[in-house]
Amino acid sequence: MALAFTSFGVASATEAAAPASAVDQLPQDQEVSRTVIELAGWVVAAKDSQGYPFAVIDKAAAQILVFGGDGRLRGAAPALIGSAVGDHSAPGIAGLALREIPGRDRTTPAGRFVGGFGPSVDAGRVLWVDYDSAVSLHPTATGVPAERRVQRLASPSPDDNRITHGCINVSPEFYEQVVSPTFERGGVFYILPDKAPMAETFPDFAQHGATAQRKGG
Repeated sequence: MALAFTSFGVASATEAAAPASAVDQLPQDQEVSRTVIELAGWVVAAKDSQGYPFAVIDKAAAQILVFGGDGRLRGAAPALIGSAVGDHSAPGIAGLALREIPGRDRTTPAGRFVGGFGPSVDAGRVLWVDYDSAVSLHPTATGVPAERRVQRLASPSPDDNRITHGCINVSPEFYEQVVSPTFERGGVFYILPDKAPMAETFPDFAQHGATAQRKGG
């Protein structure tokens, strides 16, 4: 697999990090950042997801990693994210039609979100990452052909993966094999920031890192 989890720092997580059954759709030789590895390890060690499955979304790398409630990696894949760079969610955005969302507000907000399946106005039952900002995780659809979402998702570079109105898209295969069964009863989503400091986005994780550094020094 293209996943390198040697620095989890948690015995149970290290042993379970990349089982043979994990679905790996990441482009060949594409690595996972140390920040993602450390955040996932902290979630397991601190039991921050409280036994629920969780996902870590790295916007810069356009990657999503999905873990079961036991901390085992279920799969990793490329993802499409909001076309605008930014970590905010505009007030009232959930009440707007997609075409009404200004370009600057087509962001995938950063932070820790508790989500799950629920109804939507026009798409049936969807997996909400953050209901208040209308951000969901769903399979890539052909949608507008000019957007070339399927091709963007399949490209080896993350540079063209910013195309959505804020939602997170994955391949239909990854959604059916990994996402849907893993989050059937809900879970926690950790979305890394574009610009905001990690200490502001995930203060408990940052505090853990600062404490570890002091002890190491």
